Amino acid sequence: MSPEPEPQAFRISMVCTGNICRSPMAEVVMRDLVDRANLSDQVVVTSAGTGEWHVGEHADPRTVRSLEARGFDGSAHRARQFDASWFDSLDLVVALDRTHERVLRSWARNEEDRQKIRLLLSFDPDYAGRSDVPDPYYSDDAMFDTVLGMIEHSCRALFRQLEPAFRPTSLPL
Repeated sequence: MSPEPEPQAFRISMVCTGNICRSPMAEVVMRDLVDRANLSDQVVVTSAGTGEWHVGEHADPRTVRSLEARGFDGSAHRARQFDASWFDSLDLVVALDRTHERVLRSWARNEEDRQKIRLLLSFDPDYAGRSDVPDPYYSDDAMFDTVLGMIEHSCRALFRQLEPAFRPTSLPL
């Protein structure tokens, strides 16, 4: 199912492996930033996975608990797999680690598609030199909280870079 946002909206997709841990966290956090700034009519955030193992499933319960503990709601999430045809309707494809980035680049049909792919941590100067948000799937609840902290920090950095483009500018008369 392809994302169906408003035609003028800036469209972002967060991508991890199975779309049940990292990318749902990033989607929920980024959407919250967009909503709080009253920009939901201008910015649409979705997520997907590179694999199909969890398609249709809820986010991992540890993901939902970590989000909930920080005031976010991830309960409505359903996993889906990224489809290369989505590049046409997306403006930014955010990979959570280099593996996802490589897969997405291999699916890109042209240079325009490839230019849309970025690593989440690349937007955050505090994570300079790091490229991967660790996968908490085989870890404990504490790792989910740590990963969510990284994602929140980096989503805020990304949002700070995007937000000025969506704010009206006042021109002197």
